[in-house]
Amino acid sequence: MSTPQDAGQGGRIPILRDKVDLQERLKKIEGQVRGVQKMIDEDRYCVDILIQITAVRAALNKVGLQLLEGHTRGCVTAAIKGGRGDEAVDELVEVLSKFAK
Repeated sequence: MSTPQDAGQGGRIPILRDKVDLQERLKKIEGQVRGVQKMIDEDRYCVDILIQITAVRAALNKVGLQLLEGHTRGCVTAAIKGGRGDEAVDELVEVLSKFAK
């Protein structure tokens, strides 16, 4: 999420609001990945496996976007209010660049 100094008071801004949802999404993704493994073990049709991989990637992207939104609304906003906006925006741009790959 962010570095401790971004949130002020020596800690990070918690993602408690979204934590349960994120954990549920990740558990679902974990199940999807296990399903892909099983499909490979069972020598299922390649196109069907690829479709499932696409679904896993889309689900991971949703988790990433949810985290990015929380980070922007929480950590980046706090950094801007705390006078560390340039640093926080630079970090955000960097992570967006990596996320978009």
